[in-house]
Amino acid sequence: MEISDLIQPQTVFADLKATSKKQALQELARRAATVTGCSERDILDVLIERERLGTTGIGKGIAIPHGKLPGIDRVYGIFAKLNTGVDFDSMDNLPVDLLFLLLAPEAAGADHLKALARVSRTLRDKGRCEKLRGSHDADALYAILIEPSAQSAA
Repeated sequence: MEISDLIQPQTVFADLKATSKKQALQELARRAATVTGCSERDILDVLIERERLGTTGIGKGIAIPHGKLPGIDRVYGIFAKLNTGVDFDSMDNLPVDLLFLLLAPEAAGADHLKALARVSRTLRDKGRCEKLRGSHDADALYAILIEPSAQSAA
């Protein structure tokens, strides 16, 4: 599974405005609703429920909110760069400014885990995150996200 299987240029956002974790999740849910055809409320409920289990803020300014949603037929991804970082209850207590939302069908066991692993590997690349933070254009963000990593190119 590649990042390009999860996101398209129209699901990458360079200018997400939020002042809190909840507001960031609401904005992601709103944008995900237009892509998935599911209701914004259903998506937000899934994301909030997942956050109750433990934060999806993985550290170093990155969060991967995710959940399983009835009514979708594949894994959807949305990437957003926040204008300013927000408190996401991350493990390292640093504010989050890079968000990668994943929504999977309820029956997607392995695909959901593969998508999470791919996103995590992609965003663990320090150089890639520096490029993402330095870019202010959605098309550039998309290109940075889908470029092969040095590890997979070797």
